[in-house]
Amino acid sequence: MNESSLALADGRTLHYYDLGGSGFPVFWHHGTTNIGTPPAPLYSLAARLGLRWVSIDRPGYGGSTRQVGRTIADTAADVLAVADALGFERFAVMGQSGGGMYTLGCAAALPSRVAAAVSLSGPAPFSAEGLDWYAGMIPSTRISMSAGAAGLEAREELEASSFEYDMELTEADIATLSGEWSWFGEVVRPAMEGDPGGGIDDDIASTHPWGCDPRDITAPLLLIHGDKDQVIPVSHGKWLAAHCPTAELRVKDGESHISIITHAAEGLEWLAEQVRLRA
Repeated sequence: MNESSLALADGRTLHYYDLGGSGFPVFWHHGTTNIGTPPAPLYSLAARLGLRWVSIDRPGYGGSTRQVGRTIADTAADVLAVADALGFERFAVMGQSGGGMYTLGCAAALPSRVAAAVSLSGPAPFSAEGLDWYAGMIPSTRISMSAGAAGLEAREELEASSFEYDMELTEADIATLSGEWSWFGEVVRPAMEGDPGGGIDDDIASTHPWGCDPRDITAPLLLIHGDKDQVIPVSHGKWLAAHCPTAELRVKDGESHISIITHAAEGLEWLAEQVRLRA
């Protein structure tokens, strides 16, 4: 794994990761609250498929300078800066949970650069017409997101309170975390031990205008969602599938918010096929 930092024009530092090689680049968008290391359980599969993992720590996470007030489109601009620095003309994007909305944002904001996109259990825009955005969410997600919707002061007050987020892991989630995807611990712990700004800003970004519209995505888009997800309910995936012209939705029976990652290999194989078809 190569790690480096990029100095941006606005004075921020952006930390990024690159597995290197000659494969077609795939930017991984990490969840909330994680750092940006690409998913180690998928390293060997990516190599076999001719793909090259690249990712960033979003602003406020890991080695990247916080950017208060950032939007989904702002993060797409950060990805573009890294792509340009590494000489990538075209690339794919993939993300899970909070990273799913940044995957959608990149595909929407960078249509000439994104070849294909995969979002696992990612949310729809807060302003999505006809979607009861909070319906089916566990209490902790409702509380955290509601504070984000109220703005920076409210979300920081929640962070400073005695509130503790409870994801209410399902049996499927627990089983997933006890196997090869125990890797999550390697990206969650550093983020939780660091400054909380990244997570605060993710909650605000998700509940405010994105600065781009996933309905404008022109690249092939695969949505993978578990029907038992109560962190980001499957209704979000269904709304996106109904409103994004290039989207395909695959609903996985019995899967919840963490366990859906066991289907990431399927998404990666789909990406490789889309890249091959457009080579």
